[in-house]
This record gives sequence, structure tokens and C-alpha cells, in this order.
Amino acid sequence: MFTDVEGAKAFYGDVLGWTFGEASSEYGNYTQAYADGKAVAAVVPPMPGQEGQSQWCLYFASEDAATTATKIRENGGEVLMGPMEIGDFGTMCLAREPSGAVFGVWQAGIHEGFDTMGTPGAYAWAEVFTREPQKADAFFPAVFGYRQKQMEDEAIDFRLYDLGERPVLGRMKMTDDFPPEVPPYINVYFTVPDCDDAVAKATKLGGRLQFGPMGTPFGRFAALTDPQGANFSVIDVTTTEGELPRTTDVS
Repeated sequence: MFTDVEGAKAFYGDVLGWTFGEASSEYGNYTQAYADGKAVAAVVPPMPGQEGQSQWCLYFASEDAATTATKIRENGGEVLMGPMEIGDFGTMCLAREPSGAVFGVWQAGIHEGFDTMGTPGAYAWAEVFTREPQKADAFFPAVFGYRQKQMEDEAIDFRLYDLGERPVLGRMKMTDDFPPEVPPYINVYFTVPDCDDAVAKATKLGGRLQFGPMGTPFGRFAALTDPQGANFSVIDVTTTEGELPRTTDVS
């Protein structure tokens, strides 16, 4: 969601190699983004009442958006919009989990979501950044059926949410390194062939480097803020470093 959609297209087109479809005036000027011809994201102007800082919104798949909306409310979350049908494409709602991070829910119609993941320019991973991890840890498993594993690392409070045996989302406790005015949010990672090159492109175009580049067992990544204030990360999943951390099942 970007105040300056054309600016976002120019920035992410250069940093992530995206191309864009035509804006759909019927659906709030929704503009599909493509990497190598495959749908990987979309850019839209702010919805009425949502004007403010530009931001990325991750949508979680649901077989029934209305049922998920009910679960969100029953577990202390807030439904901000919907559920509403978007033509034949699907049904959406926007919500806020109890610790403050905003996310979407998507019940697929003819638009199922990502055409590809983990390839250059595409979605790779996401993490809930929150100052109240206990609230997120109670909410997401209750709503989406996740199992939980705590990372055994005294330096950070990090948890994995698994769908069956597959990790699908991380949860990171925000430390005092985050300015108090930064609200909880879901940080989205996009795949790049070269992390350092992506950082160089982003900063040259007015983006700000927040952390990294850093090598990890999952890939070399960096956290960035784009020129409009939207936070995101880039990761080269082909360049890994170190051993995978130990985790403890807490579900």
C-alpha cells in the first residue's frame, strides 16, 4: 500500500526486477507485480481511512475468510475491513492481531496468490515483529493452527510457526533497538540473487539500510526501509553461512 504508487513501481522495479500490469480502476487501482512473468506481489494506493505510512501487507490463505474473521475476533484480534468479495478473484479481509501487527486474509477464487516463491524477485519468508510476543504466540496458532518452536538463542527471542512440518512464519520480539514510534509489523522478505547488490540499488534510490547485509544459515539478508517508509527485507537464499540453530517444540 503506497501513497506514491508510481514511485513504488520505479523503486521495486529496479531493486527486485519487477514488471507491472495495468492498474485496475475497478479494484482500487490494484496493480499486479511480476518477476519473470509470474505474479509475486501487488501495489495499491491507500484504502479510504488507511492513509498514512506506506507498508506491505501479507495475506494468509484461508479456506473460508468469514470463519477466519470469526476466529480472529474470538482470539483478541480486530477485523479492520471485510470479509468482502473482490469480483471472481477471491474474498479478503484486513485484520490486526492483539499485539498490533496488521495482516490480510485471502480466500482464493480465480486468483490464488503467489505464482512462485523463493525465486529472484519473489516472496521468500515473513516474520511478525512484536513487543508482546506472548500475545502473538497465543493468537496465530489459535487462528491458523500453527505448531510452535522456540529458537535456542539467548541473544534473541525468536519463534517459528509451522504448518504441519513446514515452517511458514517467524515471530521476533522487538528490542529497544527499535524506536518506540515503530509499531509492530510483519516483515516480508523478497528473494534476490545478490543481497549486497540489492542493498546498493535500494540505497542509491533513497532506501535506508536498517540492518545487514548479514550471513545466516538461511541465506544472506538485509533489512531495508524504502523511500516511502515501508519496511522489507531482501535475502539471497543461495548464500548460506553457519549451522542451523537448535529449536525446542513448545506447541
